[in-house]
Amino acid sequence: EEEFYVCIYATREGDQVLFHHEGGVEVGDVDTKAQRLTVAVDDKLSDAQVKKQLLTHVPDDKKAVLANFIVGLFNLYEDLYFTYLEINPLVLTKSGVYVLDMAAKIDATADFICKSKWGDVEFPPPFGREAYPEEAYIADLDAKSGASLKLTLLNPQGRIWTMVAGGGASVVYSDTICDLGGVDELANYGEYSGAPSEQQTYDYAKTILSLMTREKHPQGKVLIIGGSIANFTNVAATFKGIVRAIKDYQGPLKEHEVSIFVRRGGPNYQEGLRVMGEVGKTTGIPIYVFGTETHMTAIVGMALGQRPIPNIPPVAAHTANFLLNASNSAMTPATSRTASFSEPKTSNDVTPPKKSKAGLPPAKATTLFSKHTKAIVWGMQTRAVQGMLDFDYVCSRDQPSVAAIVYPFTGDHKQKFYWGHKEILLPVYKNMADAMKKHPEVDVMISFASLRSAYDSTLEAMQYPQVHTIAIIAEGIPEAQTRKLIKIADEKGVTIIGPATVGGIKPGCFKIGNTGGMLDNILASKLYRPGSVAYVSRSGGMSNELNNIISRTTDGVYEGVAIGGDRYPGTTFMDHVLRYEDTPGIKMIVVLGEIGGTDEYKICQGIKEGRITKPVVCWCIGTCATMFASEVQFGHAGACANQASETAVAKNQALREAGVYVPKSFDELGDVIKTVYDRLVADGTIVPAQEVPPPTVPMDYSWARELGLIRKPASFMTSICDERGQELIYAGMAITEVFKEEMGIGGVLGLLWFQRRLPRYACQFIEMCLMVTADHGPAVSGAHNTIVCARAGKDLISSLTSGLLTIGDRFGGALDAAAKQFSKAFDSGMLPMEFVNKMKKDGKLIMGIGHRVKSINNPDMRVQILKDFVKEHFPSTQLLDYALEVEKITTSKKPNLILNVDGFIGVSFVDLLRTCGGFTRDEADEFVEIGALNGIFVLGRSMGFIGHYLDQKRLKQGLYRHPWDDISYVLPEHMSM
Repeated sequence: EEEFYVCIYATREGDQVLFHHEGGVEVGDVDTKAQRLTVAVDDKLSDAQVKKQLLTHVPDDKKAVLANFIVGLFNLYEDLYFTYLEINPLVLTKSGVYVLDMAAKIDATADFICKSKWGDVEFPPPFGREAYPEEAYIADLDAKSGASLKLTLLNPQGRIWTMVAGGGASVVYSDTICDLGGVDELANYGEYSGAPSEQQTYDYAKTILSLMTREKHPQGKVLIIGGSIANFTNVAATFKGIVRAIKDYQGPLKEHEVSIFVRRGGPNYQEGLRVMGEVGKTTGIPIYVFGTETHMTAIVGMALGQRPIPNIPPVAAHTANFLLNASNSAMTPATSRTASFSEPKTSNDVTPPKKSKAGLPPAKATTLFSKHTKAIVWGMQTRAVQGMLDFDYVCSRDQPSVAAIVYPFTGDHKQKFYWGHKEILLPVYKNMADAMKKHPEVDVMISFASLRSAYDSTLEAMQYPQVHTIAIIAEGIPEAQTRKLIKIADEKGVTIIGPATVGGIKPGCFKIGNTGGMLDNILASKLYRPGSVAYVSRSGGMSNELNNIISRTTDGVYEGVAIGGDRYPGTTFMDHVLRYEDTPGIKMIVVLGEIGGTDEYKICQGIKEGRITKPVVCWCIGTCATMFASEVQFGHAGACANQASETAVAKNQALREAGVYVPKSFDELGDVIKTVYDRLVADGTIVPAQEVPPPTVPMDYSWARELGLIRKPASFMTSICDERGQELIYAGMAITEVFKEEMGIGGVLGLLWFQRRLPRYACQFIEMCLMVTADHGPAVSGAHNTIVCARAGKDLISSLTSGLLTIGDRFGGALDAAAKQFSKAFDSGMLPMEFVNKMKKDGKLIMGIGHRVKSINNPDMRVQILKDFVKEHFPSTQLLDYALEVEKITTSKKPNLILNVDGFIGVSFVDLLRTCGGFTRDEADEFVEIGALNGIFVLGRSMGFIGHYLDQKRLKQGLYRHPWDDISYVLPEHMSM
């Protein structure tokens, strides 16, 4: 009697609260026994509701306490972003309420909201065990990068290894391997996506290659480097990292008899495949490469020996073929038409939302996009916007589909974009309200807001009745927030696509953000004009693959939407399938479902009820999950089966029974689509139309350069530093090495000024020079100027510059001049006496000789310190010795005509450059000639000038005015013409 069962869990519509008056171990099937109550999204739970609907079998004396506890528990569940919370048993005695056992899940994506309330939460590993060190290493790389890098080891002894680009694609490859009987040999599951850098891809590939070459397999091993067609990742760039790893591991790969199968599409994929093929030839590792002409998973059958490896057809040499060639070339894409052949010629505008009955929320529009759709883009995503405008242009739209950009982090301004060949300006607004007011024609918002701000910006957008469709790109929005957005959208008749999506595309009309990839893919998949097939998928990368499959097997895509990988997408498969059913131009529907959720069953129901009459082809990915021993969480948040009916296998079976065309595996999806399409053409439902060529769009300069199609003389050349790679490089030496070798300031200066690793004594000498030239009091002209400037209220940079501008032949700039004069005299064989006499005869001062204060009787200790060091460490000091002979002659005439610190550094530096062994005589002379030595004084004295600036500021000194008694006024006594 004292033990109860209580459970709260999230669903799309709201939270279910289950209660059973007999808890404990023997509770049995609570789903059928328990009392349940649904709390709609954003609703509150009351004591009265709980007593009435849940506590019917509980003794009256316990109802109040239990009801109070359950309401409190529900509030906690909401407040801390739980998605599941089960207590069994919950014990109620006279002394209080006790939780004896509990299981719960919290939404990890709510970390940014709940961090302070949760404290440090250790999330369980996704595959129910501790991570291997390699998995932890990749997870760490993933956390540090904007890209997505995932790795799970399933069977480290297995012979089939995968390295797949894209979350959806990674599941499809695992499925196909399992479908073809490779489940026991599948070694890993993982993916890389989101445009990782060359270095990140290298680290990822290196980890996999190292794992697969640890123990041999009698049949050898295979590595499948697969992927769907990338949206915006430069395939060649990511492949560079993989190629580097293959070269590093070529020995072990050959020893373990590894064959590599590659299939990829997307920006610059031809170059990527070429480089991959080349590395196979040069290393002798069997590498087979395929592009978009090959079905995505065909390489699995080849790798497992179940399908012949074809002689590779010649691949188009470059992405650029589509964009730069003349129209007579065979490589120009099969060209387009303007309207779908099977569609009645009606005006192609958005259908207004159907008039709903009084009291019901407004119905959502059947047609989301037309040739006249205008959108606002939230976020400064210039690349995505330019992609949309290029798509508009090849679709022969009259006007760009982007009306404005909203970006809260800058003021209102205009941003430059291309419309075909022409440059146009699009307005950027700080506030959404201004954008909506000035662009009443806008009815779509595309939100690139981050996962933290997507909720607020979407809520704000829904306040404007003009907005009918919102696409949310961000991944990782907390599920509770997404459910609130869905509820409000349903009330307002707004269609939400996403979150966690690339968007959608309607050929000839409109594309969301980066959907469909770059222009060459849009042309290759004929997305510039409508076909007769509409599709809906979860995965963005896979939607691109569907574009490719549909364009190769039918007359093309009419519309395609990726609803996103989250557990609660804004719109469901069924929402879009019903839209497609009601759109006359669409003749058949393709659905790419996924493990997790039960949405696909609604399609079965729709067909049985006669609501869906058009042919549907469907395949649910994730069939491999039923073959794994532990629960598998795939790339998408929603891709995890919580019960048997959510598995891909169960869904595919149900769809098949409902009359949907379901292939045996993803491998056969294209064949099934083709069969259905051919039948529709044969019975006259589809009449293929005449193709019309699309207008050409010029390629962006930066992309053409990345592809190596053009060259341009660089504006700058540099040979001392390179910041483009993983770490900074000084004259060929990585910054980590610089610190490891403790090179110090002198060593860094040697690298950046002289491009040499100078010997230790030379580095020390440079540092000593900087120390002795750092300052010489406030009276010298440079320090004086700095002080005057600082006291005039100027900033650090201005004050420092003012001091530096006084450096020249008279102050501080004597290093170069002294070095030049002394070395010229010495090299021409003049005796010191002849040199002094010649300079006197020419009426020139000897640079580096003479001092205002110091003399032979009051020597400069700075010179003394340097002289002792130089005499002890330099291999030879010929020029210094010559200068000291000259000093003897000049001081005999006047005691203050000593070799001063500038002169000493100048001549010693020439000795250093000539005798340290790192420079030829010509190189040494060139450094003197181009002013390297003055650099020492400038760098050293900057320290002092900065010191004077800070000193004046600290002492709060006011504006300086020079005293009259220190100025001699010598004006003429009278002015006469």
